[in-house]
Formats: sequence, C-alpha cells, structure tokens
Amino acid sequence: MALDPQAQAAVALHRYGFGPKQGSLATIASDPRGALIADLEPKNLQLAQADLRSTSEAARAVFAFRQEKKAEKAERTAATKMADNGNVAAPNEAAQPAKPKGPQLPQQIYLDEATAHFNAALNADVGYVERLTWFWSNHFCVSADKVRPFAGAFEREAIRPHVLGKFVDMLLAVESHPAMLRYLDNAQSIGPDSIAGQRRNKGLNENLAREIMELHTLGVRTGYSQDDVTNFAKVITGWTIVPPRQEERGGSFTFNERMHEPGTQRVIGHDYLDGGFEQGRAVLQALARRPETAKHIATKLLRHFVSDEPSPDLVERLAKRFRETDGDLKEVSKALVTTADVYDAPRNKLKRPAEWIVASMRATGMEIKDVRRVIGALNMLGEPLWRPPAPKGFPDENAAWNDGLAQRLDIANQISRQIGERLDPDAVADTALGSLASKETREALRRAESRPQALTLLLMSPEFQRR
Repeated sequence: MALDPQAQAAVALHRYGFGPKQGSLATIASDPRGALIADLEPKNLQLAQADLRSTSEAARAVFAFRQEKKAEKAERTAATKMADNGNVAAPNEAAQPAKPKGPQLPQQIYLDEATAHFNAALNADVGYVERLTWFWSNHFCVSADKVRPFAGAFEREAIRPHVLGKFVDMLLAVESHPAMLRYLDNAQSIGPDSIAGQRRNKGLNENLAREIMELHTLGVRTGYSQDDVTNFAKVITGWTIVPPRQEERGGSFTFNERMHEPGTQRVIGHDYLDGGFEQGRAVLQALARRPETAKHIATKLLRHFVSDEPSPDLVERLAKRFRETDGDLKEVSKALVTTADVYDAPRNKLKRPAEWIVASMRATGMEIKDVRRVIGALNMLGEPLWRPPAPKGFPDENAAWNDGLAQRLDIANQISRQIGERLDPDAVADTALGSLASKETREALRRAESRPQALTLLLMSPEFQRR
C-alpha cells in the first residue's frame, strides 16, 4: 500500500536523516525526495562553532599542557626528596596541587568537538548530508582511545569538506591526516633501506597500508596479495607528523624523505616510480578508481541506509554510478535517493544508538546542556563516540545492535522521566512519525498510565527505532 505524503516524509527523514523535528514533516511533505537532494549542499556541512582547534593547534596545546604537568610533578618529587633528606620542611597540604576544576585539556578538546558534532545533527533541517558525514567518519574511522584530542578535528578536516566531493580527494585527506597516521602507526613507519632505517634499524609498519586496501578501498578478498600490502607500506613511509614541540607546524602532516623507502614499488600489477610523496598519492589515486573500490563503497552505503544484504543488482547500479562519475560522492548520494528500489525499500534497518538518541532529542525538542550525558548514554549503548572497537568501524548489521534494545529502554526511561511530564505524547508522535505511526503504537500511547510511560513507548516503537 502506497504511503501518504506525510508518511513518505517521515520515512525519508528517518532513513536518510536523524528523524523529524517540529514542523519537518509539513515542510517536506510535498516533495520528500527533492528535499533530500536539496540538502546536498556545502553550506549544510558548515559547523556553527568557529572556535574549535585545528589538529596541529590541538597537538601543540596538548604537548604544552603535558610538559607543564611533567614539570609540576618533577618539582613535587624533588621537594619530597629534599624533605626526606631533612633539607627542608615537608611540603604541606596547601602546597599540593589543587584538583583541576573540570576536564583536563585533552578531554575538554574532545568534549568541545563532541558538542559541535551532535549539535550539527540536532539542528540540521533535513540531515541527509550530516548522516553522510557520520557514515564516512565511520568508514574512515580513528579511535579517541588513541587520538582523543584529534578525533573531532579529523572528522572536520578530512571528512566533512569532502562529503560532496570526489572520493579520491577524501581518501588522500584521510590517509595523510595526523590522526590517521597516529591511529594506524604510520607516523613511525620507516623504510628499511631509507636513510633513517639504515641508521636506526627500525622497521616497516604495514597497518595503514593493509587497512587502506582491506577497509577503505578494495575490500577483503579482492585479489591483492601480502606483497602488495608490503610494497604499499613502503610507498607511504615518510608520511608522518611534525613533532608537536615545534611552535609553528608542530602536529601537522609532513613528508620526511629520510624515512621514505627509496625505489620503484610494484602494487597490484603496476610499478610506481619513486617520486617521494607523489608515489603514495599515485597509488591512492589508482586504488580509488578500481572497480573493486566502487563495489565496496556501494555495498557499504546500501548496507547502512537500506539492507543488511543489499541485492547484487542494487550494488552494481550504485557502483556503476560511482565509476561513471569518477567517484563523485554528491552524485552517488543522489543515486541513493533517486533509485526507486533503494528509496522505497522496507524499513528493516535498526538505527545505530547515536542516530536513535539524536532522533529522540529532535522529536522531543531536547538540547545539549552537557554533552557528557550524551556520551555516557552512548557508552552504555555500545557505540562510544569516535571509539570504534577496531579499524573496521562500528557495524551496520542489525545483529550487532539487537541485543542492546534493553539498554535503549533504560535510556528512553531516563529521557521520559526528565521531560515526559511536560510533553503531550500524541503531539510528539505527530512530530516524529505523523501518519507513519501504526494503530498499535497510537493505541499504546492512549493506554499508557502516564505521559512519561507513553513517551517511552513511543521512543521504543518499531516505527521510531528503524531507518
């Protein structure tokens, strides 16, 4: 049965955005698909916060902060030793360092970035371009467990500017970003026959090369060999980071010729002449344009937005669009909403926890007063912000999130206890689902014993949980 315009609008916003907020359904009901396409504009990728640090600024600030802490600790240790030797009086309690008020600098940078990240999703009118930003940030993931002060800047600097551009440009930005070079250990990778390698007897690190091929471009079991990984790892030796102690460029990307493995390298049947940094750029360009990459990206996009097991026909159609536009991500994103089989597919995909929390906040009009509460909820739900369990990122398959529905109920209850009494559950249902709300859901809201209970039932309803 065909959906009415209001229900079509709700499906569009839940599948491709972060769910409706007040007034959204009426705004786009006349042309939901057109609204999604219209959202694919660079202006919708801009963040409201203008005071966030760049990666290099954050690196220098954190380095100075840690140096200061080391100096303070050294002074306290020296004073204690002198007191033990009877040279001076023992430092009294007043001389001990005061407990810091609020988060330490590395954590504060992370929290500031998190606030900007979630506010962009909460405030988006349609949210399609913002969802794409989240998709690509997870595809090219780093972990805040290893690069906490730089995880948000990585998304802003390497992902966000290229969401509507060419895949090859995003690929180069990602793989040369200091956060990725730290996360996958390429900053310390040294060519065995390089000047530094001969003098320091330090070796090659293949982590980044392997993950570029396996996760970022070609996908698993697509014909490349271990020799290809090793040779590619040699190609990107010298892709490293300026030490943060340097005042001007500290913490930024640099190509260090002394660490770079010299010579021609053969990668997937093609010889790449030694051109320093350009040798690595050439390999990335070739990987970005291989048909295996188009298929891998098409499969992941369809798995995220549509189905755990997208049909081969759909994958080929989207991969073809990727190939014929030379990886133009705006055109590929348009194809996701203009292909009838994709746009009208059944709503079988369970939202990941972060999407569901943002959708809940948009539907109820909640704002972020302390982002730590959102982060804490995501920790509880198994999707900690910028902390994927592995370089593969968070999974998109339903099976990975089904077991967490009990925890979602706990979060829904917390939200309902906080704001449920002052909200009309039927009005929230109208905002979030409109005519997409089933008769069963509407009946459950009417039978609820209280407004908070009704709100919990709404947030846990199948219509609200699914993309």
